[in-house]
Amino acid sequence: MIRCLAIDDEMLALDLIEDNIKKVPFLELVQKCKSAIEAMEVLRTQSIDLIFLDIQMPDISGIQMLRSLNNKPLVIFTTAYSKYATDGFDLDVIDYLLKPYAFERFLKAVNKVHEYMDLRERTASHSNVRDVVASPNFLFVKADYKLYKINLKDILYVEGLKDYVKIYASDKPIVTQISMKALEEKLPSQDFIRVHRSFIVAFSKIDFIQKHMLTIGKKEIPISEHYRDQLFNIINHEKPLE
Repeated sequence: MIRCLAIDDEMLALDLIEDNIKKVPFLELVQKCKSAIEAMEVLRTQSIDLIFLDIQMPDISGIQMLRSLNNKPLVIFTTAYSKYATDGFDLDVIDYLLKPYAFERFLKAVNKVHEYMDLRERTASHSNVRDVVASPNFLFVKADYKLYKINLKDILYVEGLKDYVKIYASDKPIVTQISMKALEEKLPSQDFIRVHRSFIVAFSKIDFIQKHMLTIGKKEIPISEHYRDQLFNIINHEKPLE
């Protein structure tokens, strides 16, 4: 059971989260809080696996609260403002629900949490290959108790998820336990580029770039300020797009 804490200054939003949690068998609502201060007291006294966190709240915002926590539970942002999406990536939140959201979108987000926690538990209870075996043309990665061979030319992008990465090279991504930094060191720098704390992309698979976002197929990937100049230097622009 995934123990949840809902934080929002609007009671209607809290009631919606509570109703959605009741529909999902593996979720349990521990408490609803109308402020970050109230929630931080709950976190000191209760074991919480997942926080549903509003961003714009009085006194302390959701982002300020999250940055103040030393031991962070998993977090799903719930907000009416899309402009905070980049902050979500930077803070390693699991997902970002833009109000108003349907139950189907809520379910997709919590299934991602369930997948992550299941993978973490299986990894903790079984011996695992904690590294990726790389060659000039392919990788071998451990997932689901198997070693998968992934051709480098098939990789579209890699998404970081705390202690794990998702490698997108087919319809179903492969999740393996390795840090983004360790994987980045094994990928050939002439073919792959880090564009964000949470994303590495195959340079040849980029369809277009617009301001702080690039697109590969139907996937929009954020470009952070830290990596932006490096990206545009590689594609021989004198300066980033304005």
